[in-house]
Amino acid sequence: MDTANVPEFPALLESTECDVCVVGAGIAGMTTAYLLAREGKRVIVVDDGKVGGGETGRTTAHLVNALDDRYFEIEKMHGEPGARMAAESHTAAIDRIEAIARKEGIDCDFVRLNGYLTLDPDSKQDVLDDELAATHRSGLMSVAMLDEMPVNMFGGGRCLRFPDQAQFHPLKYLAGLAKAIVRDGGRIYNRTHVEKFEAKPQRPQAKTKDGHTITADAFAVCTNSPISVLVGTHLKQSAYRSFVIAVPVPSGSIPLGLFWDTGNPYYYVRLANIDRASESGNGTDYLIVGGMDHKTGQEDDAEERFAQLAEWTRKHFSTTAEPHYRWSGQVLEPADSMAFIGPNPDGAKNIFLATGDSGNGMTHGTIAGILLTDLILERSNPWEKLYDPRRVSVRAAKEYVGENLNVAAQLRDYLTPGEVKSPEAVAPGTGAILRRGIHKVACFRDEQGTVHERSAVCTHVGCIVDWNSLEKSWDCPCHGSRFDPYGKVLNGPAISDLGPAQEADKQ
Repeated sequence: MDTANVPEFPALLESTECDVCVVGAGIAGMTTAYLLAREGKRVIVVDDGKVGGGETGRTTAHLVNALDDRYFEIEKMHGEPGARMAAESHTAAIDRIEAIARKEGIDCDFVRLNGYLTLDPDSKQDVLDDELAATHRSGLMSVAMLDEMPVNMFGGGRCLRFPDQAQFHPLKYLAGLAKAIVRDGGRIYNRTHVEKFEAKPQRPQAKTKDGHTITADAFAVCTNSPISVLVGTHLKQSAYRSFVIAVPVPSGSIPLGLFWDTGNPYYYVRLANIDRASESGNGTDYLIVGGMDHKTGQEDDAEERFAQLAEWTRKHFSTTAEPHYRWSGQVLEPADSMAFIGPNPDGAKNIFLATGDSGNGMTHGTIAGILLTDLILERSNPWEKLYDPRRVSVRAAKEYVGENLNVAAQLRDYLTPGEVKSPEAVAPGTGAILRRGIHKVACFRDEQGTVHERSAVCTHVGCIVDWNSLEKSWDCPCHGSRFDPYGKVLNGPAISDLGPAQEADKQ
C-alpha cells in the first residue's frame, strides 16, 4: 500500500444499469471486469473502499502452482483428475497475469522464479516424497527434489523445487487493470456499499446503502467473503488471520525465490525491492516473511506473533535488522482446499460469486476472472466442476465438521462475563466487550477519551465479536466478518454495521 499509486474513483450517485456488475475491486473482481470489458461487455465495478483496498492490498503476492494444501491431499479430496485440474488452472493463472501485464504495459514488478518447499521439523519425513509423486501425477513434471535448499531455512536440507513460479506487485497490477477497464468503457465506483441483491425474473438488481439500484444482466460478487449468500458457503470455509513482516536486507544477500515449509501453519518467504525515495526505502531489498496464522477473532496476540516471525527470520537469514513493515491479512480456507467460483449456491439466476482463496488468492482470483467470464458469456470451461460453489465434498466431511464445531463453540460467548465491568476500564485507543444485563456491548474508547458503544452481536448470524488490537477492529470468531472501532462493516459476510448498543439492551 505504501509503494503503489492506485487511482481513486467517485461514488455511485444514481441508479444505473449495465451488462455485468462486478462487486468488489480486488484481484478477482478487477480481473473479471477487465476480461469482460475486453469481450465488449458494458461493465461496472463497485467497491465500498478503494481499488485493491481489501485483502489484495495485504497479500504477499506469491504466484504459484505449488499449492499450500499439498497435491497428495488435494487428490484425496478431488481425485487425480481434480488435482490435475488444480495444477492446470493455477499454472494458467500465472500465465494470464504475465500476458496481461505484457499486453497492457503494466510495470508491476512481475518476475518468474523458482519456488522451494522444505520440510518443517515437525512434519513426517515422507511428506516431500509424497508431494513429489503427486505433483508429477498432476502434470507438474518439472518439479524436482534437491538435496539442499538455496537458503538456510531449517538447516537447508532437502526440498522440492517448483520452477516457473512468479511474484509481482498486486496494487501496481490492479492500477493497470483499472486504466484498461476505463479505456474499454467500463465504469468503476469507490465508496459504494452494496447492501442486498434481488433476483428479478429478467435482470437481477443490487441495492446500495445510499438507496441506488444497479440493474444488470449478471452480477459477479467478488468480495473476498461473499455477501450474496447468507450461510451455505460460509459453512464450508473458515477465516484466518495471517501475519507478515518486511525486513531490510543487503542487496543480493539472499537469492531470488519463493520459500515455504510444510508446517501448519507454515512460513512463507519472498524478496521485494522497494525502489522509491522514502524514509522506509530507496531501492531497498526487503525480505517478506509471513505465517503464525490463527482463526479470525479467536486470538488477540499479534505482538507475540510478530516477535516470533522476527525471531525466526533472524535465525534463518542471519539478519539483525528490525522489521520496517508489519501487517496482517485474512485468508479463507475451504474445507476441501479449492476456491468456490461459479453460480450463487442459492439458485439466484445470473448471480455468480468467487471466494475461498485458500492462501493462494492471487492465482485463485485470476482463475475466478477467467472462469466467471466464461460462465457469464455461457461458454464451457473445464474448471467449472472443480470450483463449483454448489459442490458437496463427502471426502472433506472431517474438516467440515471440525471447523463448524469450532464455530458452534463460539456461541458460549453469550454466557461468559464481559472483559471489563464498565467503560471506565477501557483504555484510550482500545476496545473491550462488556456485559450489560443479559447483553454484550462492544465498547471502544478513542484517543480523545470519548466512548463509543455498539451491539457486540455480529450482523451476519449473531455471534459475539472480539476486539482486534492490531487492526483496531471488531472481528467475528465465527465466519470472519470485521467491523471498524465504531461498528462500520469492513469485511463480509456481514453486510450491515453493528447495531446500536441500546438496541442490544432491548432485545
